[in-house]
Amino acid sequence: MAKLRVKVAVIGAGMSGLIAARELRREGHQVVVFESSNDIGGAWLYDPRVESDALGLDPGRDVVHSSIYRSLRVNSPRQLMGFSDYPFVYKGSGDPRNFPGHEEVLRFLRGFADDFRLIELIQFGHKVVRVEPAVEGRQDQWAVEWQTRCGEAATGMDVFEAVVVCNGKYTQPKIAEFPGRLGWQGEQLHSHNYRVPEPYKDKIVLIIGRGISATDIAKDILPFAREVHQASRETNPQVLTTRKLPGVFQHPMIACAEDDGELVFQDGSSIYADVIIHCTGYRYHFPFLKTKGLVSVDDNRVGPLYKHIFPPSLAPQLSFICIPYLTFPTQPSELQSKWVAKVLSGELVLPSEEEMMSSVQEHYQRIDELGWPKHYTHRLEIGKCEYEKWLVDQLGHPSLEQYREKMALIGLEALKFAKSSDENWRDTWDIEKWLQEEGFDEQTPGIDLEHQPERL
Repeated sequence: MAKLRVKVAVIGAGMSGLIAARELRREGHQVVVFESSNDIGGAWLYDPRVESDALGLDPGRDVVHSSIYRSLRVNSPRQLMGFSDYPFVYKGSGDPRNFPGHEEVLRFLRGFADDFRLIELIQFGHKVVRVEPAVEGRQDQWAVEWQTRCGEAATGMDVFEAVVVCNGKYTQPKIAEFPGRLGWQGEQLHSHNYRVPEPYKDKIVLIIGRGISATDIAKDILPFAREVHQASRETNPQVLTTRKLPGVFQHPMIACAEDDGELVFQDGSSIYADVIIHCTGYRYHFPFLKTKGLVSVDDNRVGPLYKHIFPPSLAPQLSFICIPYLTFPTQPSELQSKWVAKVLSGELVLPSEEEMMSSVQEHYQRIDELGWPKHYTHRLEIGKCEYEKWLVDQLGHPSLEQYREKMALIGLEALKFAKSSDENWRDTWDIEKWLQEEGFDEQTPGIDLEHQPERL
């Protein structure tokens, strides 16, 4: 049976969009990638600009896609951030560290795009504003409308047989709500709009959140600010102790904010602050997608999605790459992209719509049984490779299983160091020594410095 050759629109030229484009073209599809900016990289493309609405709540604001700050370093070692045939290795220039800065990740993605001739597939400066079925009742015709700005703003539209959504998940901020927030007179921003520490010189800054970005930003601001405070809903004493940054005052969550600038915490203590930085995560956001409710976002549950990828009633013509979180995105995104490409070509076949919906409902039931909130729907448990193993089995690549498990070991070790009280954990972990002790060698995919990937 001859493979189907499908005309596919890929939305976004970040990491997931690039790997999707490569796998789709490798499978013989006709690919067009739409990218709103003038460069590749997505979340890894540093932009010193910030949005006019620092909290990111105004739907009419001029959106800045990237959320990275100037000092950002990766929190996964480079050994986890490459693709199966294209490791993220140091090539003699740039940042040689195992946990490099964001510039090195962008350099890696540019090299990947160049080596696989992906730039020729990308329509830069094309912001997708509408994706919906072109003909009522048909799933194999999708209207994709975009806007461009080359001198005068212009619009365009084309019809595709499939759409792969790769627009990222670090652009639409989620903020902490507490009584008095709207009337509080100090400055508030989301970490999405944090870039550099100098504006906070001599100010009292409260950071809400206890993730890695919250700790990084606190460390970044500490030499400049008069005081740095950190508040969160975390109640686990072990977490509170191990993630305590020296010099940063720790608090429970804000109970209320007073009009005079006082912030009262849940234990009754209080401070007067100049700035609140919400390091509180992001929401999935697809403002361009028009499916009449067949795909929706409810409390950060994108659904229904079969295996976090296909909406059962619109599969396989509509798919999403890189929805899961608490994982190392290059690896599952590559596997997801390979699967989508082969499903579209007819080489692999999806279950029936009813079977896919049943699988989705089983997943929702498991979330409920675990006692997780709805917004944990796309959370992958670190160290458990069931999802990637399932994708590997679909693709018929059992040889990848041992590799994925070894990569998960690195991730677990990285997570252990990230949760430690050592603020310099990225530099104090001797990862080369650890790799040797765990039995990694030069033949391990992603570790081999001499590996030369297949070129197109």
